[in-house]
Amino acid sequence: MIRIQKAGHHGILLPDLNIGLDYSGTKADHIFISHAHADHMPRNRKLTVYCTRPTARFMKLRGFSGKMIEMEFEQPLETDFARITLYPAGHILGSAITFIESDDGSVLYTGDYRTPPSPASEGFKLPDAPVDQFITEATFSLPIYKWKSHEELAKQVCNFAKTSLSDGYTPIFLAYNLGKAQELMYMLKGLNHPMQIHGAGFKLCGVYVDEGFDLGDFETYNRETCEGKILIAPSSAPDTGFASNLKKVRTAYCSGWASNEARRTQLTADELIPLSDHLDFFELINLCEKLKPKKVWITHTPNPKVVEHFLQKKGISSGFLDVEALGND
Repeated sequence: MIRIQKAGHHGILLPDLNIGLDYSGTKADHIFISHAHADHMPRNRKLTVYCTRPTARFMKLRGFSGKMIEMEFEQPLETDFARITLYPAGHILGSAITFIESDDGSVLYTGDYRTPPSPASEGFKLPDAPVDQFITEATFSLPIYKWKSHEELAKQVCNFAKTSLSDGYTPIFLAYNLGKAQELMYMLKGLNHPMQIHGAGFKLCGVYVDEGFDLGDFETYNRETCEGKILIAPSSAPDTGFASNLKKVRTAYCSGWASNEARRTQLTADELIPLSDHLDFFELINLCEKLKPKKVWITHTPNPKVVEHFLQKKGISSGFLDVEALGND
């Protein structure tokens, strides 16, 4: 089988194939970036990498200055040692699962992914070929994490906004600037109510619009005009004075971690909405069963032993690749 190595504290290396996955080093000529969240982008901002078109645009907006070779989904790249194909991961716009085929077997690397996919993404798809080794994130690696349907979550999001506005409050949604913020906007667009988004998220919205996703009536956050608008900002924003001039606000924390009631007091949130851009625990186990790989490698998780235990009960061999994660949710 293909040799797989953890590359220091960041990324994965397939040394015999000269391939790096979300890798920051110099020991691979072909480096594939799954998506543009900080814990998957190269820390060396001047590397040459392969990625999808939206990911290339996001990375450039986030300070990456290296050469980016754009790949289309399901259009394979042939190297001297392998055949590499990207498939949509459903995590955020542009996110990709990387499938590597070689004479020594195959590897499927998820990066971060979500199934069922985010409606503000290209969807989710697996290769129609045997997978020998499956490298999967397991951010939500306990059975307490089981998500509601997209329809239920969208209803909860819209109801929070409508009720807050009708009661004379300005609703604030706390969500990560790339991916989650735009998914919220996609859910809220049907209310036909003006939205303002934190400046760091606003600059990323144009990529979604250019790729055909309608995010509704939105503009960048303006402290002087934000009252009565639907506001979207990262969870750190309230600590920096975001909308602190408003006397009547209601706050919703939007994250898979919102499944933990303790987050309500930690963030002084009025509502916890468990909207995640990762798959839940049960989807993870089901997908491993579906793929039936010879080996599952678990990454980006605080609880690898739990996943290993459940996979062992189903007769699936697994192990832990201790790849650093920064906690995007």
